[in-house]
Amino acid sequence: MLVAAAVCPCPPLLVPEVAAGAAPELDVARAACSEALAVLAAARPDRLVVVGPAEEPACGAYPEGARGSFRGFGVDLAVRLGRGGGDTASEERELPPSLAVAAWLLERAGWSHAPVEGLGVAEPLAPERCVGIGRDIGRRAGRVALLVMGDGTARRTLKGPGYLDERAAPFDAEIARALGTADVAALTALDVESARELMVAGRAPWQVLAGAAEDAGLTGTLLYDDAPYGVGYMVAAWS
Repeated sequence: MLVAAAVCPCPPLLVPEVAAGAAPELDVARAACSEALAVLAAARPDRLVVVGPAEEPACGAYPEGARGSFRGFGVDLAVRLGRGGGDTASEERELPPSLAVAAWLLERAGWSHAPVEGLGVAEPLAPERCVGIGRDIGRRAGRVALLVMGDGTARRTLKGPGYLDERAAPFDAEIARALGTADVAALTALDVESARELMVAGRAPWQVLAGAAEDAGLTGTLLYDDAPYGVGYMVAAWS
């Protein structure tokens, strides 16, 4: 049963060592992520499932102890998902960037409240598949919490990664509204093609959340909503 969820953005720039001199620009977002993780801890889950976007072949499950790093972003910083020892299999399969950011957030929060596992989902995955994955998570025995990583559109400004698209701000506004009100139906209905054109990295993970929360009766709170680099970043907590 799903008892709580936290939604956080997944740019490596959340990690101060990666952001370097620009790190203070995301201090408010980091604080919001910490607040969302505190909601997860307060729910006393038996297990935490971390879901984030990933590209093939990095999609799939990651056990507790799986390792990641930010070397691809010019920083020699390693992270580990949860507190597991990390067996040979987990060490061979490196976390995708979104789950590495999640692992960093959990390490920063000193997470020790429940075992952790990761799941990377592909951007093109159909909504019904995402929702189905979420339903399976929500039907697990015991108290399950979700940490859902994902960014909104990347076309909010002229300097955004995808240049300006006038559809981006309204699209992000609807996502923020849905995350802030735990509107499962609205998240399920997000359009795959529009999300692709607007370079949304969180559509599939958010639809996994929608499936998991279908019968959970959770309420939502929006903790952060901004686009500091032309990319929509939202933080929300469901409990």
